[in-house]
Amino acid sequence: MRNHTRPSTFIMLGLTDDPQLQVLMFIFLLVTYTLTVTGNLTIIFLTLVSSHLKSAMYFFLQNFSFLEISFSAVCIPRFLYSMSTGGGTITYNACATQLFFIFLFGSTEFFLLAIMSYDCYVAICKPFHYVAIMNRRVCRRFVLFCWVGGLLNITPSLSLGLNLEFCDSNVIDHFLCDASPILKISCSDTWFLEQTVTACAVMTFIMTLVISYIFIIKTILKFPSIQQRKKAFSTCSSHIIVVSITCGSCIFTYFKPSAKEEADINKCVIVLTTSIAPMLNPFIYTLKNKQVKQALNDSIKRNAFLSRK
Repeated sequence: MRNHTRPSTFIMLGLTDDPQLQVLMFIFLLVTYTLTVTGNLTIIFLTLVSSHLKSAMYFFLQNFSFLEISFSAVCIPRFLYSMSTGGGTITYNACATQLFFIFLFGSTEFFLLAIMSYDCYVAICKPFHYVAIMNRRVCRRFVLFCWVGGLLNITPSLSLGLNLEFCDSNVIDHFLCDASPILKISCSDTWFLEQTVTACAVMTFIMTLVISYIFIIKTILKFPSIQQRKKAFSTCSSHIIVVSITCGSCIFTYFKPSAKEEADINKCVIVLTTSIAPMLNPFIYTLKNKQVKQALNDSIKRNAFLSRK
């Protein structure tokens, strides 16, 4: 008969056993994490100090950047520390805490992306009423709704996950505490929990993004002229790219038949989600945005002028 226990620690195998690849991965993750924090902090700073970036769009972008920093900070620094020290162990409580914040920030981000898509819709379809509709009070309530919705969305899965039992192994084949590798080593019947995780992810995906974007695209296609359609799609182009990256990563990571299958591809997808995507998002949102570029130039000139005094 198997001994059902809750281990005090887990052993993380990381990304690779090759020492040379470990060095390359350490450098890569350190660089991408530094760029992630720098880029998203720049967005937050500009939206706080620039008088040109006070609309609802930039308020949501500010909160999105905060979520990106938080999501990456939960995953990357600890892994970099374990790579530099050679220690791959993590306590049960630390693993549960990391998993909670990964789910919370990820779920909240989906809700926020949905709110940002609604913001795009109002900007396209009701430009003259945009300021009145998306006022500061409404925006704060939307952000609060995202956090509450994200927390409520992950509660059923996490509640079930805390009752998992582990028999033969405490070795997690991953570089962080994610749902898939933890379910893989559990000796509990994980079928219902896997279906719950998938159901919550699918409902969040459909309710927050699919329905909102179908409605937006349907509305844009009703515009009489091609010029209006191009302008409308251009307004949402950056947001659509970010949504595509986020949704694509989520589909590859969680929408799979069983957690007992090999999850090597998930490691690559999680690296994309936790390091590359948060690094790229500030550039995606600002590359075509003249107001952000102008605010950045003004800030640089202001600092340069003050430094000369």
